[in-house]
Amino acid sequence: MKAPLAALALAALLTATACGGGEAPAAQGPQPLRMSIWTSNEAHLKLFKDIAAEYRKSHPQTGEITFDPIPFENYTTTLTTQIAGGNAPDLAWILENSAPDFVGSGALVPLRGRIENAGELVPAATRLWERDGELYAYPFSTSPFGVFVNTDLVKEAGQKTPRDLIKAGQWDWEHAGEIGKAVAAKGKNGLTILNFDYKAWDNLATVWQGWGAKAWSDDGGTCQFNAPEMVEAMTFLHKSIFTDKAMPGPGSAVDFFSGDTAMAVAQISRAAMLEDATFTWDLVPLPAGPKGEYAVIGQAGIGVLKKSPRAEQAADFLAYFTNAANSAKLAAYFPPARSSLLTAATMARTSPMLNGDQLQEVVIDGIEKGVVKPSHTGQAELAQTARAALDPLWKPGADVKTVLDGVCAKIQPLLGG
Repeated sequence: MKAPLAALALAALLTATACGGGEAPAAQGPQPLRMSIWTSNEAHLKLFKDIAAEYRKSHPQTGEITFDPIPFENYTTTLTTQIAGGNAPDLAWILENSAPDFVGSGALVPLRGRIENAGELVPAATRLWERDGELYAYPFSTSPFGVFVNTDLVKEAGQKTPRDLIKAGQWDWEHAGEIGKAVAAKGKNGLTILNFDYKAWDNLATVWQGWGAKAWSDDGGTCQFNAPEMVEAMTFLHKSIFTDKAMPGPGSAVDFFSGDTAMAVAQISRAAMLEDATFTWDLVPLPAGPKGEYAVIGQAGIGVLKKSPRAEQAADFLAYFTNAANSAKLAAYFPPARSSLLTAATMARTSPMLNGDQLQEVVIDGIEKGVVKPSHTGQAELAQTARAALDPLWKPGADVKTVLDGVCAKIQPLLGG
């Protein structure tokens, strides 16, 4: 298969970071560490800083450990720019859509021998981060998507709540659309897909998977945006946005956590933002689609960059950050990859904001049966190309099939043409 130019360029960039690490003279005194992350949530940052402070108590050779938030929408671009500019972090969160490039480039330090009880890591959670039997990033967050629900808005619109629909065996995209349409008629927002914003199209996998649709074939070589299943799923989305008004349209300012939106598709780490919520809320699985029930997972791994002059020190901190005890703490926001922690009882202790049903239905069941969001080598160019080709879809009256044919025409050469 012919590698896309962008994939080669990124691979070359990342491979360059594998050279030269540790060649500089050893620095004197406690050495700082920096980890790039995408969250700026205060609860997340406090937990990270608390773990880092405990580590430093027994590791005086380590100086300040900083966590550097980068906005999610520009995360990978900013991270690779930092690497290219000689300002690479010591450790970095790596999103699932760029895993093939980072893992395949040789830019990351091997980790399997350093991770505590690595044998208990769930195989489905480590698959993206492995090559030739070695683990190159720790899958610290294997987080299924669910639907956060403002039950107050749903009831005010005269609708059954998703929880009631689950009990009746009716929680599907058709009924979710009806709720969104009714809420919108009352002047509020119906359903939103967080972080999509008509740009991050891969988040739409949380919808199209219900139709059995895929962005490309399992081997990554053939575009499937214009397959019948995807056309049906995108037609549903287009109608929900522009005809039923069940979903806010392009340019809308939407904030579920302020109470102006009935439902939001998001991962459980967002529950922390509901600690001071002024409305009653719930978390339920994704609605069933024509192909039945399903789950979609977003992942992030933490890797150590070989370019770091403190790579050895960074790997040691990562081993501590992700050991069994700290994984249990992190599980409050980031579902763990350790099988010993994936029980309803354990998750209930670490995630007190979520009840047993929410944890079992969304988190534990989701990890067991979930499909990871699409990823591919050369993801950066693929993402930009697909985004531009999808832009005509986000207008009233768009011809869905024609637009999706255009997407495949643009991205097929990048998949292996």
